[in-house]
Amino acid sequence: MIIFGLLWLGLFGAEAALSQNSAASSSLSDASPTVSIQKYGTIRGGRSEYIDTVYNFKNIPYAGAPTGAERWKHPPHPTPWTGIRDATVFGPPCPQPGVSNYSEDCLGLNVWTPGNATFNDVTNSSTGQAGVVPSKTNSRYPVYVWIHGGRFTGGSSSDSLYDGSGLAKKGVIVVNMNYRLGALGFLAHPELSANSTSGTSGNYGLVDQQAALHWTYENIASFGGDPSRITIGGQSAGAASVLDHLNSALATGLFNQVIAESGATYPSNPLIGSLAQSYRHLREAEQEGASFLKSLNISSIEEARAAPVELLLAGSSLNDNIYERTVFQNDSAYMEPPLFRPVLDGYVLPTTYEEMLRRGNHSIVPVLTGVNKDENGASPSPDFDVSNYTSLRNQEFGSVGLANEFFRLYPAGANSTTAGESSNAFYRDQSRVSTCLWANEYLAGSFLNTSSNGTYSTYTYYWTHAPPGQDQGAYHMSEINYAFNNLYATDRPWTQEDYKIASVMSDYWVNYIRTGSPNGKGLAYWPQNSINSSMIMELGDGWGIRPIASKERISFIRHWFSEWPAY
Repeated sequence: MIIFGLLWLGLFGAEAALSQNSAASSSLSDASPTVSIQKYGTIRGGRSEYIDTVYNFKNIPYAGAPTGAERWKHPPHPTPWTGIRDATVFGPPCPQPGVSNYSEDCLGLNVWTPGNATFNDVTNSSTGQAGVVPSKTNSRYPVYVWIHGGRFTGGSSSDSLYDGSGLAKKGVIVVNMNYRLGALGFLAHPELSANSTSGTSGNYGLVDQQAALHWTYENIASFGGDPSRITIGGQSAGAASVLDHLNSALATGLFNQVIAESGATYPSNPLIGSLAQSYRHLREAEQEGASFLKSLNISSIEEARAAPVELLLAGSSLNDNIYERTVFQNDSAYMEPPLFRPVLDGYVLPTTYEEMLRRGNHSIVPVLTGVNKDENGASPSPDFDVSNYTSLRNQEFGSVGLANEFFRLYPAGANSTTAGESSNAFYRDQSRVSTCLWANEYLAGSFLNTSSNGTYSTYTYYWTHAPPGQDQGAYHMSEINYAFNNLYATDRPWTQEDYKIASVMSDYWVNYIRTGSPNGKGLAYWPQNSINSSMIMELGDGWGIRPIASKERISFIRHWFSEWPAY
C-alpha cells in the first residue's frame, strides 16, 4: 500500500482549519455528540473523563455476540439498533480468569477523538470502496488502532493504561477493542477445522481483531478520521497480533503501518517460544484442543458450544510445556507460553515468521518496534550467584559448543553482583540484537518482494526509563503510559521528569502515526534502519542512537541464534 508521506504532511497541516470551518464539526460546547454508523445506527458519546477537550465513544459493537452456535466461528456482524445507542460506558471484558464482570457479548471497541474532529462529514463511496469516505471538509485525522496485551488470556480495552485521550489531544484518533481470549479465542479442534470453509481452526481472537480493523476502515471517517492513514499498534500479545496481521493476507489493505512494543523477535532466537510471538502448529493445536475438551468430559463441539463459559475458562490457566526436558527448563527467562495462543494454520497465519521475512510476502508497510531494558530475562535484581550462573550457562551454551565463548564475553566474575551483571548484559544484548536482526530481515525481504509498490521502513528502539514507585526497572509494559501520554490514568508518584519523558515519547509516536516517521521539530533524530543496521534508538533515560552490542557480541549472538530451529 502506498504511503503518501508528503500528502500526509499537507493534510495534517490543514486539519485544524478544515475542522473549524466545517458545518459538520463537533462543538467543544457539545457534551454529548452523536455519530451515525453506516448500516447499524446512531451512537451518543461524551467527553473524556481525563481531558475535557477530547471526545470518547465507548462499547461500539464491531461484531455480534460469538455465543452458542457462533462460538469458534468468525464473529457475526453486529445487529442494527433503533434510536440512539448510549456510548458513554465501557463494555464488559471478554471472559477471562480473575474477572467477575465479563460477558461473551464483548466484541466492542472504543474511539477517542480530538474535540474539533468533524463527525458525520462523509459521503457514500462511488468508487467501490467499502463504507464511507471523508468529504472535502472532513478533519481527516490520522488513526491509531491499539490491540491490548495479556498473553492472549487476559486484558481489556477498558484498562485505563490504554486511555487514548492523551494522544487524541495531540491530534490522533485512537481506537481499541476487546477480542476473544483463552480457549474461547484460540481453541483448535479437528471437528472445527473439518466444518470450516478454510479447513482450519484456532485463531478466533485474531479474526476478531481483523473484524475491528474492517470496522475502523469502513467507519472511521464518520468520526473525523482518515481511513487512508491507519496505524495498528500493540504491546506484548498485542504486538504479536500486529505482526500476525502484517503477515496475514486477510488484513491486507486495512492499515498503513504498525507499531509493535515488546516487540518483533528474530525467528531463531530460542527465547521466542516464551514470548508473545510463540505459536502452535495446526495439527498439534487440534490435538491439544481435543484433549482439553476431553478433560472437561465434553465429547463434541456441539456440547462445547452449549457448555457454560465458566467451564471453558479453565483453559486460560493452562500452559504449554515446550521447554520441558530441554536445556532451558531451569532458566526462569524461558517462561512456558499459554496453551491457547495463535495457530500457524496456513489461513490466518500463512507460514512461519522466518519464511515470511525471507520472501517478503506480507503487507509492505513501515514498522516501528522495540524492547525494554528489563524484560526478556533481564532484571534490576538478577537472582544469580557464581555457581548457579556457571552451571546454567554451561548447560545452555555447552549444549551447542558455545560455553567457552559465552564465558569469555559474559564472565561470571567473583560474586553474585558480577554474575548478575553478566546475565543482564547477555539478555539485554540478545533483545537488542534480536529486534535489530528482525528489522534488517524485514527490510531485506521487502526489498526482494518485487510485487511491492509500497513504502517500507523500520525504526527500532530500546526503552530504558524505570517508572517511579516500583523496583522492577524498565519492566515489560513500562513504556505504555509514556507512549500514550496518559500518566494521568495510572496512580504512580510521577515526577516532572516523567511528564517530560511522556511528552517526548508521545511526540515520536504521534509523528510516526501522522507521517510514517517519528522525527519532528525539537526531537533527537531517530534514523531508519538499513539492511545492515547495528544501531538502535534509546528512549527514556536518554534520547539518541546507540550500538545494539559490540561487534564481537553481535557475532556471537548471531551464531547462538543459528543453532536453534526458527519459528
